[in-house]
Amino acid sequence: MSKVGISSPRPLRLGMVGGGPGSNIGATHRQAARLDRRYELVAGVFASDAERSRAFAATLGIEPARRYATWHEMAEREAQREDGIEVVAIMTPNNSHYAIARMFLEQGVDVICDKPLTNELAQALELQQLAQEKGLVFGVTYNYSGYPMVRQARAMVRAGALGDIWLVQVEHASGWAATLLEAAGHKQAAWRTTPAIAGQSTVIGDLGTHAHHLARYITGLEVSELSAELSTIVPGRQTDDNGHVKLRFDNGARGLMWVSMVATGHWHGQRIRVYGEKGSLEWVQETPNELLFRPTDGPHQVLARGASYLAPEAQRVSRLWTGHPEGFIDAFANIYTDIAEAILARRDGYAADPLAYTFPTVTDGVWGVKFVEAAVASNRQDGRWVSARLSS
Repeated sequence: MSKVGISSPRPLRLGMVGGGPGSNIGATHRQAARLDRRYELVAGVFASDAERSRAFAATLGIEPARRYATWHEMAEREAQREDGIEVVAIMTPNNSHYAIARMFLEQGVDVICDKPLTNELAQALELQQLAQEKGLVFGVTYNYSGYPMVRQARAMVRAGALGDIWLVQVEHASGWAATLLEAAGHKQAAWRTTPAIAGQSTVIGDLGTHAHHLARYITGLEVSELSAELSTIVPGRQTDDNGHVKLRFDNGARGLMWVSMVATGHWHGQRIRVYGEKGSLEWVQETPNELLFRPTDGPHQVLARGASYLAPEAQRVSRLWTGHPEGFIDAFANIYTDIAEAILARRDGYAADPLAYTFPTVTDGVWGVKFVEAAVASNRQDGRWVSARLSS
């Protein structure tokens, strides 16, 4: 089985919406798209100000005719070109995802979108239905599922290494917004803490959806019910910045989630522990090249990324030899490359690696939006247990 980036099908024509000057996530998307040579950035609108957008596009080497002022203009004009974009990546504030994604889907363009997918469940379901009706690929960048050792954990759970899953402890507790950054002109903090833009819950929408997807991705379980307490710790903040959520999974397992923007002294703070009848697994995002496996009837093991004993799912997305660290950009690129495999299979009949199809899709995005709504509903009822299921 070949590793990512080894085969060389043609690059996909990529357009971007958002991610302009000063955007860390925009730079991340561009680096991820380039790493395995599966995309060529040919068009974009990168800022709400037309001149700033065009100037930034020029620094990326985009030809003048494809440096757009608005995403409406980009969608319409690219649809008229024989060499128009085939896929669009959306990295704008949350409240704009729905309208942008919908317009490009209607033009027959495959979509890569940041999470949360939308701020309203009805909108998320509409995008899911539209993508399915059009037969288009729709990826959502729950990028932590791109780490090789996360995929190793997933493979081990599915192979029965833990037996029945009993407990899940997941957290994404950072300290990046432990002060009132939004009042000091911090652009990212400003929109993320404005409910009309960020949605009903900042901390669940921004961090909780990542934790929720990580738990689902590794265990294969869905959260059936939850009880949430969402808090605003920093005085003067308009929205929540800390959340504790109790989880009940569809197999009867129990879980706890802690997500925070105010965990002082923490950097990124993402970790997951999964406990089953035969043992447990632990993965920490700040030491991503290791996976701890603690079987009940054997010695504890530290599994290393790149090792020959790993599952094909993990080996496939490792680029370097054991002992040479890989990190955030590599994991993000794995998501981009998997999505490219699916798009090329649809458009060109390319023989995609079956293991590519674990990338997060619009359906995962829908589950994330449902999780946000359920957490908010529970919190408003003083932590009452509420359903987190999607209706059939």
